[in-house]
Amino acid sequence: MLSLHTNNAALSAQGAISRTQTALSTSQTRLSTGYRINSAMDDAAGLQIATRLKTQTSGMTVAMRNTQNSISMLQTAEGALDETTNILTRMKDLATQAADGSSTDKDQTAMQAEFDSLTSELSNIMANTKFGGTNLLRNDATGKLNAAITFQIGADSAETMAANFVTELTAVHTDIGAATAAQYNGATGAASGAGTQISAGTDAVAGATAANLTIGTLSTAIDSVAALRSKIGAVSNRLDHVNNNLSNISTNTQAATGRIMDVDFASESATMTSSQMLLQAGTAMLKQSNSQSSLVLSLLQ
Repeated sequence: MLSLHTNNAALSAQGAISRTQTALSTSQTRLSTGYRINSAMDDAAGLQIATRLKTQTSGMTVAMRNTQNSISMLQTAEGALDETTNILTRMKDLATQAADGSSTDKDQTAMQAEFDSLTSELSNIMANTKFGGTNLLRNDATGKLNAAITFQIGADSAETMAANFVTELTAVHTDIGAATAAQYNGATGAASGAGTQISAGTDAVAGATAANLTIGTLSTAIDSVAALRSKIGAVSNRLDHVNNNLSNISTNTQAATGRIMDVDFASESATMTSSQMLLQAGTAMLKQSNSQSSLVLSLLQ
């Protein structure tokens, strides 16, 4: 039907152009940002899922840093205990040498002087080993390992890991104190002069009898340190496995988020090209449909 008031062809062409422009704008936005979903209108369900995945990934990233920091802290403590073992081994060697009948009083006096010096360093190590300014090995309220520790190893509140070194740390301090004739203080780092573990005022290696007894107490102290180191190593290994697992989960979660959020450039480029061609064709048809009004005028001539 020819009409001056209504041009159905032009209206159809305008509608088609409007839809094509919307599709073209969407394609251009996706290609410029690299994301398939740029607003909730693009994919409401997909955006909700992707948001949860992003939150999980972010939390796991922080948890991975937590495990790394925790491992570093435990490695610091274990390194100090390694040196403690070395010192105790040297002290045991001194006690073994002093217990021999060939050692003279002067020899034992010299050995005792070294023994006392090593005791002071043991006190220093146990009292002043720190990580980030926090004492690790003290046997008082300031010692990090002297209380239960909870590690946050995941993005959820329930993902925690508990570790308790109190029993082993207490045994270390007790056994070192016994082996050094109570001249050891792992809380302040200072060596005290009064001996009570062997006999009052008796030095650990000044005398064959005392030296022989010290051999056994030092062996016990070395075993206690080894037990604490073993537990620290076990917890560190678990934290390392936690970190590896978090890394694997994080990688897969990020990949899943990408499959939802990221645009397929090949597919979207083809869609944009198609929309551009449709827009050109629609514009041409709109021009043609607008010329139909001249046919009405030709009938009136």
